[in-house]
Amino acid sequence: MGEHLARDAGAVLAAVVVLVALAFALMALRRWLFVRGGGAVECSLRVMPADGGPGPWRLGIGRYKGDVLHWHRAFGFRRRPRQVIHRRGLVVSNRRRPEGEEAEGLLPEVSVIEVRDGDLRVELAMSAAALTGFLAWLEAAPPGFPVDLH
Repeated sequence: MGEHLARDAGAVLAAVVVLVALAFALMALRRWLFVRGGGAVECSLRVMPADGGPGPWRLGIGRYKGDVLHWHRAFGFRRRPRQVIHRRGLVVSNRRRPEGEEAEGLLPEVSVIEVRDGDLRVELAMSAAALTGFLAWLEAAPPGFPVDLH
């Protein structure tokens, strides 16, 4: 009886380890698929609700697709973006360095920019190179695209 219980517990533990390893492998494959096509940058995002304080920072991957930036969580399984930021009518209203405890939850050496896309207000935290690429993407908008860089 004791041997069967130990063997069953070992089998359950092995199954859990295999499932966790498989989950990490699937997340790594998902990330590789996003990055391999180009036009992808690491950036953190947090939503700025109109009726309260900012939400938590989420690490993710931004991927440029034409006139939109698709933002996906770094750790997840969804193929659909969590946020879609449209270049048309986009307003970049603030640029700053992370402050206090906020800096501890972000990648090192990032800048934070506040972006408004209609009613959506978010902050993006990205490296200097990623920020340069983001601003170049905004400035490369076709004629007639209203983009506001404060």
